[in-house]
Amino acid sequence: MQHDSGSVRSKLILMAVSTTFVALLSASIAMLLYDLRTFQRYWVDDLMTQADIIASVSAPALSFNDARSAQQNLAVLRVRPQILSGAVYTSSGVRFASYTQGTLEPAYPVKPGRPGYTIDRGELVVYHNIVDNGEVLGTVYLRARFGLVERMLNYAAILGIVLLISLVIAALVASRLQQGITRPLLAVTNVAREVMQRRDFSLRVPGNNPGEIGVLVAAFNDMLAEIGRRSHALQEANLTLEHEMQVRHRAEEALLVADRRKDEFLATLAHELRNPLAPIRTGLDILRIRSGDAQATQRATDIMERQLRQMVRLVDDLLDVSRINTGKFAIKMGRVELKAVVNDALEVVRSYIELHGHELAIDLPDRPVFLHGDATRLAQILSNLLNNAAKYTNRGGRVSLTARVEERDLVIQVADNGIGIAPDMLNHVFEMFVQVDSTLERTNAGLGVGLSLARRLVELHGGSIEAHSAGINRGSEFVVRLPIVVEPEMPTKTSPAAFMTSETYRILLADDNVDFVNSIGALLSAMGHSVVITHNGPDALTAAARFCPDYAFLDIGLPQMSGYDLARGIRRLSCGQMTLLIAVTGWGQEKDRQLAFEAGFDHHMVKPVRFEQIEEILSNRSVIKKVRG
Repeated sequence: MQHDSGSVRSKLILMAVSTTFVALLSASIAMLLYDLRTFQRYWVDDLMTQADIIASVSAPALSFNDARSAQQNLAVLRVRPQILSGAVYTSSGVRFASYTQGTLEPAYPVKPGRPGYTIDRGELVVYHNIVDNGEVLGTVYLRARFGLVERMLNYAAILGIVLLISLVIAALVASRLQQGITRPLLAVTNVAREVMQRRDFSLRVPGNNPGEIGVLVAAFNDMLAEIGRRSHALQEANLTLEHEMQVRHRAEEALLVADRRKDEFLATLAHELRNPLAPIRTGLDILRIRSGDAQATQRATDIMERQLRQMVRLVDDLLDVSRINTGKFAIKMGRVELKAVVNDALEVVRSYIELHGHELAIDLPDRPVFLHGDATRLAQILSNLLNNAAKYTNRGGRVSLTARVEERDLVIQVADNGIGIAPDMLNHVFEMFVQVDSTLERTNAGLGVGLSLARRLVELHGGSIEAHSAGINRGSEFVVRLPIVVEPEMPTKTSPAAFMTSETYRILLADDNVDFVNSIGALLSAMGHSVVITHNGPDALTAAARFCPDYAFLDIGLPQMSGYDLARGIRRLSCGQMTLLIAVTGWGQEKDRQLAFEAGFDHHMVKPVRFEQIEEILSNRSVIKKVRG
């Protein structure tokens, strides 16, 4: 207690003494500077006056060359002991007479300086011209002691004594007055310490002090009462805050991981999209150089088609993930048969598996198994799993697909003897952009979206998927569970031959990709259709007005006029309402489809377009038209 009280008391006294000290010191310094300046001015004026007197009385001596009179005039300076020496110089700069205080011979200047004064090593030196009737006869030189340091020391000593006495008085007065402040503060300190030790907020500071101290004590007591009321609420808030901090910390870690995976994904995406371009470019060179070699042409075509399918697969996977994440992904549910789904999946990945020299084993139930789902998306699930197994298995490995029925569930297992999965990665392989092998030395890369897409598609079908692995280089297994249709019904699957038609139509093709549109036009013309090909919007609109097409396949990004404007223009034609408009574009988001339908299109196709898709549209003239807004 006494220590705390003494500390506060000492600080108050120190504050008062320090304030007094600073004020007095500032005043003392100001007075000292003023006195020194006044002292210097006084000495300069005095010595200049003395020099002027000697110059006046020495002018006749110089005029009559009376050195003795000049010497006598200088001898009068002995009554001024502060003047150390003096001299009279002629106009030519020759010393005419001189004076020295004491016996020590001073060093006189060889020639007099310019009129005025200087301070040299604690001495004041004055030069003054001797003038008679406007003519300069000579110069008076005086050197005197300039006791500025002594003056400053004496004055500082006086100010120091005054300052010390003032500080002692200030300390005594502050020590007397501080008790009215420290006593209430000491009481507040004691109560605060007890509250901290006992956590008892019912304690109060006694007394009724006037002034600001009393306000402080009352405010402190009110604060204790308020703290007591909020203590319990604060504890609950702390618990909530701790929980939120944990959640936020986990979220930040997740964001960091997502950011890292995003960077890895972008780098991998660039790598994966470049990979198919090299063999496609090589295939084009083969077609150009060896166009007459049918075998080489076929081999180049196979390579380019395989690489193109790989690029389309990458882009489709990204679009599907985007649609699922934005809630715009829809599946067409229906009754599908397991073997048909497996065949569709094998059609996609068989060439990739054979390219790597893998052994593929298929084991399916003997009886037909029917599922309620989207056949295309179910095949995509299996193709993604098979593609993943082939990708992460060394050349000449083994990939298997087995299926069995367990009560009301279909269990599909896709296994391989590849690089396997580390135990700490089993719970992460289905996350977006996660790759089991992320080293630069990996021979097969990927975007890290295939397994994530497969899991989301399985969940959309009401199923589940799990990953299993015995460890690195010990293979991996993915198990998919899907509900089955208990009472099977044989589905009818439309064969590609059903898309062919014996009818012929007037078809307008508008696309600035000359190779694409010319090749499609040649195929359609070979089937007997009347085809008009244009490469920009205005030409297409003119052709539509003259040709009145039954079908119009229009690119959206046309020169001079967009596909949307072209569609609106065709709809305004007299025969435009009878034309079936199909948008052909590289933009496949839901908003792009909506823009196409609003512009008047009946159908929306995403590049690259397969000829089978065009055949399917042509096979059914009564294709369902979208309601135009």
